[in-house]
Amino acid sequence: MRMKVRATTVALLPALLVAAVGCSSTDTPASGKDPDPKGSAGQVSPVPGAPGATVPGGSATPGAAGSGSRLERSALEQGDLPGYQISAQGKNPGAPDGQPQADKKACQPLADVMGDEPDPAARETVNRGVGSQKQVGLAVSASVSSYAESDAKALIARLKAAVAACGAGFSATVEKQTGSYRDVRAADYRTTGDESVSWTTTAAAQGVSAQVHLLVVRQGDTIVRLMALNVAAAQQKAQVPQEVTDKQVEKVKRAG
Repeated sequence: MRMKVRATTVALLPALLVAAVGCSSTDTPASGKDPDPKGSAGQVSPVPGAPGATVPGGSATPGAAGSGSRLERSALEQGDLPGYQISAQGKNPGAPDGQPQADKKACQPLADVMGDEPDPAARETVNRGVGSQKQVGLAVSASVSSYAESDAKALIARLKAAVAACGAGFSATVEKQTGSYRDVRAADYRTTGDESVSWTTTAAAQGVSAQVHLLVVRQGDTIVRLMALNVAAAQQKAQVPQEVTDKQVEKVKRAG
């Protein structure tokens, strides 16, 4: 029954573009290394529309580990974080593509962040799905995107303004699938990047809702985007684990 509820929660949040933790044992770690010996409880399973969401047997996401570009070296790989399963397989073919459109212009930056890229100015984006083996159900979608540095700075500014303006919430639609985001609230969060913005919201679609934490960090001309929720207990407050953020920002700095 728990797995049925979990599947329903993620399936009915079409505009919630985050990776989800499941029990699949077929996902390939980002680096091709063997999965964590603790088992498959934290592996990443398909979620409609999720950046870095995976499909058993899917192809690598654009820019997945292997070709060695600076951005690809910045992305998380299996083995980077003990206690987490990291996947770089292809996106769920049933997931909507593109950037969600908000019903309020002031909230469009927040809708964009839920899409395939943090915003249309991104030059390239590499996505990862991160499943916790420490906290059952905790799912994190992680991405790194390359920008002109001026565009990266502008994105952070737009997001801060949107968080301040959209506390009452908004809705977003992508490929005729709509989700609502209410109670948008700025959240304190420490990072070692050049600047960052963090907020929480309640995402809902078709009567199902989930607490979500989002974090966007700028390091030079690179944008790190992290989103977290608990698919085993969607009403619980979720937070991107500090060690996930720290490791991702550290890799961006090293690759630069």
